[in-house]
Amino acid sequence: MSPTPKPGVLEITAYVGGRAPAADAVETHKLSSNESATGPSPDAIAAFESARTSLNIYPDGETHGLRAAIGEAYGLNPDRIVCGNGSGELLALLADAYLRPGDEVLFSEHAFLLYRILTLANSAVPVVVPEKNLKVDVDEMLRAISPRTRIVFLPNPNNPTGSYLTGAEVRRFHAGVPPSTLFVIDAAYAEYVQCNDYEAGIEMVSQFDNVVMTRTFSKIHGLAGLRVGWAFCPAPVADVLNRIRGPFNVSVPAQRAAAAALRDRRHLEDAIAYNEKWKSWLIEHIRRTGLRVDDSVANFVLIHFSPDGPHTAKAADAFLSARGLILRGVANYNLPHCLRLTIGSEDANRRVTAAFAEFMAQG
Repeated sequence: MSPTPKPGVLEITAYVGGRAPAADAVETHKLSSNESATGPSPDAIAAFESARTSLNIYPDGETHGLRAAIGEAYGLNPDRIVCGNGSGELLALLADAYLRPGDEVLFSEHAFLLYRILTLANSAVPVVVPEKNLKVDVDEMLRAISPRTRIVFLPNPNNPTGSYLTGAEVRRFHAGVPPSTLFVIDAAYAEYVQCNDYEAGIEMVSQFDNVVMTRTFSKIHGLAGLRVGWAFCPAPVADVLNRIRGPFNVSVPAQRAAAAALRDRRHLEDAIAYNEKWKSWLIEHIRRTGLRVDDSVANFVLIHFSPDGPHTAKAADAFLSARGLILRGVANYNLPHCLRLTIGSEDANRRVTAAFAEFMAQG
């Protein structure tokens, strides 16, 4: 007999990222992966380049400098911060550490695909809860909790819908979760949210023993290519993650660039302002074409198309791709009639709105 994986693994559909332009494509704009339109801080680039003389040296396995920078930026105890190779690694470590065969993992209908993958990879059971108006339905989530619920994944804001729960809603949700269940707030897009009623989760981690918040440098900090993430945890959870994470799991260039990015507040503020300006502009101009565009608190918008006729999502995707505009189809998120558009450069934003107007005018 040949080796076989543990139960659940072969049920996984491999994750596929947003499409990239073809190698020979000319004048293309990749708007499929929610990457930063403003790019990394010049300070982060300089820190990355300074690491080239240290490539023969193992990274600081405890990420002291990076955890100190995160702690300074957010007023947190660095001992309760765990850094990883993107926040995806930290989510995987949480699943590896706490899930047992047959445990249930709770997440909403249109949540990040990685949650299902991590659940099945650990022979656990995904419990997928319908959303209401493309937003996490707290009441339905609470009704779905059972004695076997081991982890709750809450992406806030959510990708690909761009919706969010207020701090009050998250706390009401958490109040109904058993203390023995891990409540994981995936706040990858937190820095983009400009709403007074939003909480990223830091205060809740400080108050409760079963709440973990994960963050990433891939989005607003523009370091997706370096793969850096962090988690703020209760002390016992941080201890568990540090016991099972790989040694030297964050590279020297990644640690230096991420720490420098945090200290460049001006670049962060400029990135937020840019996103707010062009997100509003895109929503307004795409709606003028007759398409439905949902409000979003992140760096992307969800666009709805007709289920049939000339203006389907599939037809729009082909039309835009032929013009070098690469968006993300989200059928695998159970949104077959939608495309997700990342806020891009000014040129990309103007081109995509003109293309939508042309597409809607045909037929």
